[in-house]
Amino acid sequence: MVSCLMKKRTAGKAVFLFVLSVMFFPAFLNTGFSASFSPAAAYAGTDAVSPVAHEETYTHPPAPKLKAQDYPIVMGINSRVFVWMAAQLHLWFAAFVLAVPIFVFIIEAVGMATKDERYDKMAYEFIKVSLTAYSVTALIGGLLAFSLFVFYPDLMRYMTRLFGQTMLLYALLFFAESATLYIYYYGWHAMERGFSKWAHLTIGLLLNAVGTTLMFLANAWVTFMMSPSGVDAGGVFDGNIWHVIHNHLWNPINLHRFVANIAFGGSIVGAYAAYRFLSARSDSDRAHYDWMGYTANLIAISALLPLPFAGYWLTAEIYAYSQQMGITLMGGAFAWLFITQAVIIGALFLSANYYLWCGMERSPGAYRYTKYIKYIAAVIVVCFLVWFTPHTLILKPWELKALGGQYHPFLGPLGIMPAKNTAVNIMLIFTFLSFLLYRRANKIAVVSWAPLGRAAQAAVFAGAILNIVFLGVYYGYFTNTVYKVASSVPQVASTLTVIAACMVIDFFMFKGAKDVGELRWGGIPQRSQYALFLLAVSFTWLMGLMGFIRSSIRQHWHVYSVMRDASVNAYTLTIASAAKTVSAAAIIFMAMVIFIFWLSALSSKKQDKPLPLGSDAKNPKEGGGIR
Repeated sequence: MVSCLMKKRTAGKAVFLFVLSVMFFPAFLNTGFSASFSPAAAYAGTDAVSPVAHEETYTHPPAPKLKAQDYPIVMGINSRVFVWMAAQLHLWFAAFVLAVPIFVFIIEAVGMATKDERYDKMAYEFIKVSLTAYSVTALIGGLLAFSLFVFYPDLMRYMTRLFGQTMLLYALLFFAESATLYIYYYGWHAMERGFSKWAHLTIGLLLNAVGTTLMFLANAWVTFMMSPSGVDAGGVFDGNIWHVIHNHLWNPINLHRFVANIAFGGSIVGAYAAYRFLSARSDSDRAHYDWMGYTANLIAISALLPLPFAGYWLTAEIYAYSQQMGITLMGGAFAWLFITQAVIIGALFLSANYYLWCGMERSPGAYRYTKYIKYIAAVIVVCFLVWFTPHTLILKPWELKALGGQYHPFLGPLGIMPAKNTAVNIMLIFTFLSFLLYRRANKIAVVSWAPLGRAAQAAVFAGAILNIVFLGVYYGYFTNTVYKVASSVPQVASTLTVIAACMVIDFFMFKGAKDVGELRWGGIPQRSQYALFLLAVSFTWLMGLMGFIRSSIRQHWHVYSVMRDASVNAYTLTIASAAKTVSAAAIIFMAMVIFIFWLSALSSKKQDKPLPLGSDAKNPKEGGGIR
């Protein structure tokens, strides 16, 4: 039925679908790292896929067969690394400026509903930070587009033939996004009351619709290069733009990036709040930025909890499209980078939980639950150790002989996916438990059925954990592979059930609850703010690492199985070189972000007015003047 519909759709209908959709991201992300495992000279004259024979005159020309001399060499610059750096920096900033308006809109709506001006003030400050980042995003996007056309002209010519309509629409929507963003920001105080506030919220909703539509468009370009559709084996376009856009990985990467952007954006504004908290000079400022940091951390955790499931779906779809790409991804050249990824994810969970545990010091009633923190920490650490345990070890010959093989007799079984799926689901459940304890630390339930509600929550937690462990152990180690993979679905369902059921019970159980005391906003220890910085740095490094992996599984193809990369730089970087490149990009990004934080803080400062001439204030210590 889908194919019949696609044949009937016109380009105008496809454009209409774009406007209704919701997702955004930078174009041609990480083209720079789609490399082969050997230099281009080794395969420049060969082709694994023979294009379908065509006439001399084409209605839709095939993908060009390139040679090394077809790629310009500019000042000896490594085109692959340069383009990747530009693309990755653009990705980070684009993810930030997409995510911030989403939760700013929600925070503003909450402030309007509760009539609490603190929400409005916080939302305005968040959008103020993203405004400067938006300009940087546009500048780096221009650099990315320029570098792509300079270093990869034939690739860009081919992609423009396929996606010309969507690129034009993308440009128009970019102007629309800019206009709505500036109206939304500069009209904030002019539309603070009455019907004007509804108009302002409508502009915010339109801003998010346009921004997410941009992601929807650009993701089509990125995923086409990984899982091309709408073209034959020679790259000849079949004339159906929707078929080209709606490729195999389009929807999974839309969801994954949308959720990841919100988590990433929350971590960056959390780092901004930490920066302002540490530099605050008054108790009122510390209280404000403490509350802002808590809100940002809540946003990041809320998006972090479902993020592994979105990533699992994307990985499963990569396997479904190409087993070779899937094996390269998880069991081949990049397997050890996933161990690095596991370490970073562990840092994310530990820093997010540590911030919640520190945050309990704001509450006078937290002493009732702090005794459980050490047990939650122990479970998270054990699951973290399982999560990054490798299946095979890199060993010296004498170590291999002493061990009797590559697989450790006890730790080896922890290196396969059933153990890791079990560990990550339990980590998610206990992270949610930290949030649940923080949420009720300062409250006393007054409903008569509170003991029954707590017992029901404990039963849900225990049942879900037992189910997750049983599914991971039995179906992971005592059945065939089909059941091993399928068991991950009920594991995910168990985790989501815990979150949904316990939040519903908590909502009704603590409705009208009494406060133990007044929350001491600003009383959180300074060490907690470094956890927010760690969260932002970990998210940044993780996005860069996974960007490298996602692009590199295409190996020596610009467009997988359709258009080869024959440039002199067409080789996959070593793990060490890739890590250094990702780290350098992350350092550049964080330096630019800190500069944006400084600019935002600078704009809120005012210089003291000069004292009148002849005033007795030259030496304040001697009396008179301003103290």
